[in-house]
Amino acid sequence: MSRCYFVYLIASRTRVLYCGVTGNLEKRTYEHQNGIFEGFSSKYHCTRLVWFEAFEDVRNAIDRETQIKRWRREKKLALITRMNPSWTDLSESWQR
Repeated sequence: MSRCYFVYLIASRTRVLYCGVTGNLEKRTYEHQNGIFEGFSSKYHCTRLVWFEAFEDVRNAIDRETQIKRWRREKKLALITRMNPSWTDLSESWQR
């Protein structure tokens, strides 16, 4: 059984963006939504999962995260809008 890694963008209501990588997207989203870690996403109330991409190899996920973090904001917004035009919280339907 192969492990899955995710690169994700989480946003605040005012569309401040945080990009991260994780091996457990559900747990990490829960941590963002409940302010478990102090830092950027907690400070700016980034709680809505608006985009993610899955990888089998953690190195590929880290490379993608690094690539996205280097992008201009406009390119990140376009990436989100292609997958999630209404910017809904993709984790809303998850059982918690």
